[in-house]
Amino acid sequence: MASAAEQLAANLNFGAFAKATELQKRIWYTLGALIVYRIGTHIPIPGIDPAAFAQAFQSQQAGILGMFNMLSGGAVERMAVFALNVMPYISASIIVQILTHIVPSLEKLKKEGEAGRKQINQYTRWLAVALAIVQSLSIAYGLQSGTNPAADNPGPIFVLSTVATLTGGTMFLMWIGEQVTARGVGNGSSLIIFTGIVAEMPRAIWRSLELASQEGKGFWGLLIVGVIAIAVIFFIVFMERSQRRLLIQYPKRQVGNRVFQGDTSFLPLKINPSGVIPPIFASTFLLMPATVASFAAVPADGGAGNWFQSGLRDVAALLGHGQPMYMLTYAALIIFFAFFYTSIVFNPVETADNLRKHNGFVPGIRPGKKTAEYIDNVLTRLVVIGAIYLTFVCLLPEFLIAEFKTPFYLGGTSILIVVSVTMDTVTQIQSHLLAHQYEGLIKKSRLGKRGR
Repeated sequence: MASAAEQLAANLNFGAFAKATELQKRIWYTLGALIVYRIGTHIPIPGIDPAAFAQAFQSQQAGILGMFNMLSGGAVERMAVFALNVMPYISASIIVQILTHIVPSLEKLKKEGEAGRKQINQYTRWLAVALAIVQSLSIAYGLQSGTNPAADNPGPIFVLSTVATLTGGTMFLMWIGEQVTARGVGNGSSLIIFTGIVAEMPRAIWRSLELASQEGKGFWGLLIVGVIAIAVIFFIVFMERSQRRLLIQYPKRQVGNRVFQGDTSFLPLKINPSGVIPPIFASTFLLMPATVASFAAVPADGGAGNWFQSGLRDVAALLGHGQPMYMLTYAALIIFFAFFYTSIVFNPVETADNLRKHNGFVPGIRPGKKTAEYIDNVLTRLVVIGAIYLTFVCLLPEFLIAEFKTPFYLGGTSILIVVSVTMDTVTQIQSHLLAHQYEGLIKKSRLGKRGR
């Protein structure tokens, strides 16, 4: 079976793609949905003064707004209807995923199969709406506050229209993402973020060239950055595809008078089971002081009453890109979230119980508690390697940002997202082509039997 699958995978070519009409429809549907998303990132919300908002964004783009602008494909910079992107939905998904391991009722609902999954998805959508409303309110009040507000006509009407527009844009993107997942190719929410990052990368590369020429880095500096970027991409692909496969054996079984040999399979454990979640969380936590400090204006005369604002600005300066404190804190947060998120999404005890229920066991390890401890030990070692890998990939671009003044778009988080989503999408396309090849072989075999 494995050799047949490998042979079919080797024969996948453009000819097979031309015959896979269902896959072509899925790809066109995905492209159409992503085009709609990109159009929405250029439609500004009503009641905004573009010049005033551009000035306010320039002073705060080093904080968390810069990261959100990266993930939204420049929609925050334009304060478009899709400025919140799908981040409320992703945050809600992570929160609900964590709660399913903490709240007994949600944990029970998770084990009820398809019906429980649909109910959990509904809870996730409602939580995404709540998060979008809260974020929209903060944006609306922020736009109409300060000495130079970005709102043309501040007031309750502006707040209501901003909340309705931004929340509606998030809900529409959430719906598009679910439709792409069901009818297209790849994960819809991930593809939306991927499209936003890729769409802004040409401008980021051009900005890198301009900054390099201004800083006098020259051709060789840009060549070094390009070579390092390509090497990092290959390294990410290698690590994301790497697995530790645990051998699982199943005993012989007898059905009637026939005795079936015991089967063997593998339990695949990724070296980086937490994905891109640790860098995103770490970046968000690190950029919060810079964002808050940008809002905390300190009068020119200073004063004892402004010690908090001054201290906050000092902390923000220490946690700026390229600073040693930023590097150390960023690495510590990535490692922490790698262990934390892996402990949430993977339960060794539950995995060991499922193996025992299906009469599976790890050779040389007793089923039950011993198996859970063994899986936990292996997973801990993998998370250590994965955390080091994430830290290296995310800190290397930070050194490049500090040395060569590369834009924020080319950070480790954006590279990880782009490479991971590309790999997942290509894998799904190959799976559809492989399924199409199998369908063709089955039809030919049936026609051959009828001919006889």
